[in-house]
Amino acid sequence: MRLGREVYKRRHKRIRNEAAPPELNNIMKIAVIGLGYVGLPLSIQFANSGVEVLGLDIDPAKIEALNSGRSYIKHIESSSIKELIDSKRFAVSTDFSLVREVEAILICVPTPLNKNREPDISAVINTGEMFAPHIRRGALVVLESTTYPGTTDEDLRRVLEKGSGLKAGKEFHLAFSPEREDPGNPKSRVADIPKIIGGYTPACYEKAEAVYGRAVNTIVRVSSCRAAEATKLLENIFRSVNIALVNELKLVYGAMGIDIWEVIDAAKTKPFGFMPFYPGPGLGGHCIPIDPFYLTWKAREYTQPTRFIELAGEINTSMPMHVVSRISEALNAKRLSVNGSRILVIGLAYKPDVDDDRESPSYRLLDILSERGADVAYFDPYIPVIRPTREHSHWAGTRCVTWNEETIKGFDAVLIATAHKSVPYQELADWADCIVDTRNVMGEFHTREGQVWKA
Repeated sequence: MRLGREVYKRRHKRIRNEAAPPELNNIMKIAVIGLGYVGLPLSIQFANSGVEVLGLDIDPAKIEALNSGRSYIKHIESSSIKELIDSKRFAVSTDFSLVREVEAILICVPTPLNKNREPDISAVINTGEMFAPHIRRGALVVLESTTYPGTTDEDLRRVLEKGSGLKAGKEFHLAFSPEREDPGNPKSRVADIPKIIGGYTPACYEKAEAVYGRAVNTIVRVSSCRAAEATKLLENIFRSVNIALVNELKLVYGAMGIDIWEVIDAAKTKPFGFMPFYPGPGLGGHCIPIDPFYLTWKAREYTQPTRFIELAGEINTSMPMHVVSRISEALNAKRLSVNGSRILVIGLAYKPDVDDDRESPSYRLLDILSERGADVAYFDPYIPVIRPTREHSHWAGTRCVTWNEETIKGFDAVLIATAHKSVPYQELADWADCIVDTRNVMGEFHTREGQVWKA
């Protein structure tokens, strides 16, 4: 018996048997597959919009947590989960056969790169194979996971048609609608972010529009699944290229004795034609470091070069080495070397004020410093223990240091990799002798001459 199946059945039976006004007998039922940083907020938004949501995931720990009313994502309150579970608007399970009871299936699973830095859509394919035999006629399937053009109408469609015996566009509906989550941004609400939708056929789009229209305020139609897939890639390639530009300018202007942060602050006063991007120690998260390579890989099939995108990737992936060089310079000024020094990395999360460490450049920094003989540790208020990851499992189980004067003074250098607002930076300035700042946060605090090195 799969986890949550009986609980799900009991809840739905009660809902159907309860006396209710006629309009409630036609409550829309959907399934969201993948209850991570994308799928869980999406589930909550639909459930809060009067839609009955079945959340599916292969991780029993997530299902157990949600059924207990516990959130495992920092910016989602446990109280909001518990309310929806208790009200029976949100049920969760590991049993994918339950999709036979829903009108729409939204897929929100990871699409990482493999060890050769090539697209890995195995989670999409495996997920499709798991639920395809249970798709009911007329149902809608939407892929939200970022991927290359052609994934939905070629790869996923073949899997679904084979497993269900139904034809896409005729016997079930198929669409792509890219996720646009912005974790850590308190102003970001799923309902307010315009939803791009591309259908396999016009009827597929109309079905998807009807579903998402229950939970999202603005729908943006594009001509096809491929156009929607390409739109998501453009959004993140745009960011990757512009971040690479300011990372390169950081090096150029730094050699000239010019502060890139001052230049950006001045440039962004222009009310038109300029959008500020900021340098850093490298790229992190599930989008920007990965998505551009989905397009470069697919472009090879059409013998199209993507030199601009690939150059941006080279610049961004080289940033951790630049940061380590700056740490070496800072330690040399103290007559120390990286080898044998104790170095503290502040921030494992890929962006401020979240607990998401996917693809974080901090792991690359820990690796390089450790390989060069440093004794490394980390502090992150949102990640008390490092979780297993695909590429950095050797750090799993490592614990965050305790924040106090004795601990901080025990390090030869402190590297700020992520600018969490909750970090007491003035205490850092008071306690640390050498700070390497990749996020330009220490300028707001009282520091000593020669104490802070920008990187």
